[in-house]
Amino acid sequence: MKRILAIDYGMRRVGLAVTDLMQMIAQPLDTIDNRNIIDYLKAYMQKEPVETIVLGEPKDLSGMDTDSSEGVRQFKTKLQELFPAIPVVMVDERLTSRMAKQTLIDAGYKKSDRRNKKLVDTVAAALILQTYLETK
Repeated sequence: MKRILAIDYGMRRVGLAVTDLMQMIAQPLDTIDNRNIIDYLKAYMQKEPVETIVLGEPKDLSGMDTDSSEGVRQFKTKLQELFPAIPVVMVDERLTSRMAKQTLIDAGYKKSDRRNKKLVDTVAAALILQTYLETK
């Protein structure tokens, strides 16, 4: 079976998460500088088979687009051009960063670790992926 890859796309950093091969568990993968994400994804996809890309869709609390929405749509288009055989699915990412911080608190991480935005981004990507898995 192939993995499902989730992306929490940001203007500075991109959080990544993947499923296990059975597509049952979402696990944080990495946080990559935005400038390096395409090269990272190309290299990752050469070594790991990916069935679907799940991309977090930024929405505000009322469900409207945010300042980041257009950038994410442009990134989705780029993904579709680079990986035409892999579907890109958008998943509402509302409150995932807040939920990621709470997850880190619940897991017993120290306050200094919870301020690590890279860690928060990978956990947010895992939450986006878990949301997708639950609706699949």
